Amino acid sequence: MAITHDTQTDVQDRAILVSLVTDKIKRTGFDPELSLQELVQLAETAGVEVLDVLRQNKETPDSKWFIGKGKVEELRMAADGLGANTAIFDQELSGAQVRNLEEALDLKIIDRTQLILDIFAGRAKTREGIIQVELAQLSYLLPRLSGHGKNLSRLGGGIGTRGPGESKLETDRRHIRDRITELKRQLDDVVKTRELHRERRRKSGAVQVALVGYTNAGKSTLLKQLTDADVYIENQLFATLDPTSRVLQLPAGKEVVLTDTVGFIQNLPHDLVASFRATLEEVNEANLVLHVVDASSPMREEQMEVVDSILQDLGAAGKPRVVLFNKSDLCQPEQLEMLPTGQGYLKISAFSPEDLTRVTGLIADELAGDTLVFRIPGDRGDLSSLLYRVGEVLETNYEENDVLYSVRLNKEDYEKWGYKLAEFVVQ
Repeated sequence: MAITHDTQTDVQDRAILVSLVTDKIKRTGFDPELSLQELVQLAETAGVEVLDVLRQNKETPDSKWFIGKGKVEELRMAADGLGANTAIFDQELSGAQVRNLEEALDLKIIDRTQLILDIFAGRAKTREGIIQVELAQLSYLLPRLSGHGKNLSRLGGGIGTRGPGESKLETDRRHIRDRITELKRQLDDVVKTRELHRERRRKSGAVQVALVGYTNAGKSTLLKQLTDADVYIENQLFATLDPTSRVLQLPAGKEVVLTDTVGFIQNLPHDLVASFRATLEEVNEANLVLHVVDASSPMREEQMEVVDSILQDLGAAGKPRVVLFNKSDLCQPEQLEMLPTGQGYLKISAFSPEDLTRVTGLIADELAGDTLVFRIPGDRGDLSSLLYRVGEVLETNYEENDVLYSVRLNKEDYEKWGYKLAEFVVQ
């Protein structure tokens, strides 16, 4: 299906994908073939028709062409023969490399980073998301402007021209820098608003649980199934961009706020991480992190490592965490047997009611802490309400003008609210 843009005609992006496997890439341990499969998914998510794939092994990238000169000629002949109008590279290109390849091939040249940014541009719906994506795109394109001349002048739009728009990108660097400054100012305002919402949640004693995971692991489906949330579900990469929070009721009646976050991906563009930092840092506010993993993916372990790395970068690596191996219904028995078991791990299908019950039970167990008894004066309804909000009230007894509450309260919540409750603890 062609992507529609505000241009004179609509042209289908018909692309050849290119992967250069260098010695450095081999040392990372991430399978370049699996990365290439992911690039196919990214391209299809962006509405691109993938015609062919070219691979090259080379010690280091060519400074002029990125791939070798002979491979450039092979790519030109393949594009002519197949009728391709685009080449998408699995690695990031410099502005000079883009310019040289465009001149040699007469094709639109896109790299993995620009493709991901383009998908995000198509997914952004909220004001915050739109600002974040445009900021990331302009930050990426600013040092590469000299390499995108043909990209910007091509009719028909397609990938790589969505978001900021051609007219903005054709302006000089000074205007783009001014636009970046303005976007950062707007984003600062949004961040302040988000922080106010966080502070309000903290003051209310709301317990927060964050869903994180690789893109297309099934986080949004799980949120929908657990909370009956009206969220966009699609078997595509980055189907969810803007974070969604819903109330989840646990078995004993305690309510928590469950937040779905943007999916991660290997080589997530640096500019995108920087722009989305305020959104991603919702994870830092969580009392518990649910790491949702696509158990059926052949890249499962590598994807888990990517998520671990990004959580580390965000300063959330030390958060209490549970791993949910999702899509167990798509796994072969031998795949399921290879998955870790024990405390902190659960094999589930988001479409299984029994598994959803196990998930809510596990959340309750992970959030549960020590059981304490509080003697609350009968006229202190504010403290009684606080106990119900921040803990699990197991039992109540009435003695004269006081109420004795037996409450299961986790350590983190007690540290947060203990200053209000400490004097009422029964020794």
